Amino acid sequence: MSKKKPIIIGVSGGSGSGKTSVSRAIFNNFPNHSIMMLEHDSYYKDQSHLSFEERLKTNYDHPFAFDTDLLIEHLEKLLNYETIEKPVYDYVAHTRSTETVIQEPKEVIILEGILILEDKRLRDLMDIKIYVDTDDDIRIIRRIKRDMVERGRTLDSIIDQYLSVVKPMYHQFIEPTKRYADVIVPEGGENHVAIDLINTKVATYFKKA
Repeated sequence: MSKKKPIIIGVSGGSGSGKTSVSRAIFNNFPNHSIMMLEHDSYYKDQSHLSFEERLKTNYDHPFAFDTDLLIEHLEKLLNYETIEKPVYDYVAHTRSTETVIQEPKEVIILEGILILEDKRLRDLMDIKIYVDTDDDIRIIRRIKRDMVERGRTLDSIIDQYLSVVKPMYHQFIEPTKRYADVIVPEGGENHVAIDLINTKVATYFKKA
């Protein structure tokens, strides 16, 4: 008997919206099942051919920053139950690391990222499309906390980047993709009702094994 086709759950939303919390809430609900998470952020383009000064100008909130072709290639392999070598992005060097992570195929793939609903080719691979919709004020506060702790950024640099790049890119490219979502989740990981409904849908898929 052939294996059933894996399903892809896309989880999108602005930076700091809580999309990672929603993704983890789904992932953690199925600890003994064949489920994985894949982040669009891992697929930022390799910039090793650029000088460090040029890399610092990268607009990480623009569709062109992502190697979406490679992500689609990897998703198609995972859908065929083939192992992939997931790229690793080095945020300090602002380019792709030489390291990769071996990712085994799973029955459920949670694909998470700010722009995953922007590309029709990606949308067409998804079985469930989720958009996490959170107020701008909450998102900037979360981003400040994260970038200072995890990425060693200064407060001024985070605010400058937010006002000059992140916010305009959100309204130009990310928020418009909300219309492609099957489910819109307000307030991210705090919305336990929405997460329970999504988990029920995923549980139904596993029961059909």
